[in-house]
Amino acid sequence: MPAKIVVTDITKSFSTAKGPLNVISAINFTVDDGEFVAIVGPSGCGKTTLLNIIAGFVRPDRGQVVVDGTAICGPSPKRIVISQQGSVFPWLTVRQNLMFGLNGHHPDKMALADRYVSMVGLKGFEKGYPHELSGGMLKRVELARALVVKPEILYMDEPLSALDALTSLQMRIELRRILSEDRHTCVLITHDVDEAIHLADRILVLSARPAAIQAAFEVPFPHPRNLLSPEAVALKVAILREFGL
Repeated sequence: MPAKIVVTDITKSFSTAKGPLNVISAINFTVDDGEFVAIVGPSGCGKTTLLNIIAGFVRPDRGQVVVDGTAICGPSPKRIVISQQGSVFPWLTVRQNLMFGLNGHHPDKMALADRYVSMVGLKGFEKGYPHELSGGMLKRVELARALVVKPEILYMDEPLSALDALTSLQMRIELRRILSEDRHTCVLITHDVDEAIHLADRILVLSARPAAIQAAFEVPFPHPRNLLSPEAVALKVAILREFGL
């Protein structure tokens, strides 16, 4: 079966007052249909730029991204991005936020929105506004808002980085539970090695800028995962060694 996503020779630089800034250098990888790939790297190495290229928001200087056999030329509703900044509309209720992205001809948008509200554990908060919710609850709304349109690919750019450690862990557990019910191909950008091990099937390690893939690790143990198990600890040590730690 051909790969869902094929990234070939992606290279990107930006113009600055001091001359060209090389951000990404000849990155190649594939993501299989239904696979969860995490990309980890040091802060400022170009992770977000890489994700924006893969999602179709930024054009590379060289190389291409192919999804389902077709080179992408821009974003698509089949490929949804969850970013660090968040995209919940503050003037809409939880239910209205989820209904916003649904096709106007959907037979029962409210019922579908409420199903995903329940799926992320927010039943009873359908009529609540974002300012009435905690940070963790807002992330649940954002996740539900992304999933309700049933994207084939879910791109995530450090979506849990603003949460405290306990809430982040709870959200990772929820995300894995949801993905076990609704199958999606996922690409996660993160600097959190624990998060990558907890969620991903495979982890790609980026070098410092200009970013290149310097190592790849399979995550062979099943879910739910114990991050304190000898296997998980050994994998974390191996990944941290790639960062010189």
